[in-house]
Amino acid sequence: MRIVTRARLARLEDAARSANERARQSSGAANEAFGRHVRELFAVTDRAERAEAATSEVGTLLSRAMEELSEAQQELLLKTLEIRRLREELQRGPREGETVTVLLHHGEPHAVYASREDAYADTATHGFPADHVWRPCGERPAAAFTWRCEAFTYNPASNGFHRVSRSVPEALGGAA
Repeated sequence: MRIVTRARLARLEDAARSANERARQSSGAANEAFGRHVRELFAVTDRAERAEAATSEVGTLLSRAMEELSEAQQELLLKTLEIRRLREELQRGPREGETVTVLLHHGEPHAVYASREDAYADTATHGFPADHVWRPCGERPAAAFTWRCEAFTYNPASNGFHRVSRSVPEALGGAA
């Protein structure tokens, strides 16, 4: 058996209070450290989620940019092919019997087209009805018409284009 004195009991109680206080402080420090770690974990998780969202957004933008680039490359290829075709056509020059259509506006040349349909489409852009029925102009002068299409055919003998429908003047009083 052991006899416990008051002084010893006071020391034991004091040691217990000190140990309790150290345990409380250690627990507080541990809780504070745990709180910091939890906050850091939330911050890291938030940054990771934002980075993931930014990565997804950049991926979408990159995908869209790649699609636009592909479309632009295809358009460039088509234009390159068209330029090559036009250069070859320009180098070969006109062929005998080749026809062009001249669009006249009040008798003055407005534009030259490879086909009559292209000329008709252009008059539609200038307010002329797209469903207009085109008729031969006869002997009336070209200036009498707002829009008039004339076909010209290449003649290598004269190295030039000549009107397809040449009007034959009528004999005046028996004169030719």
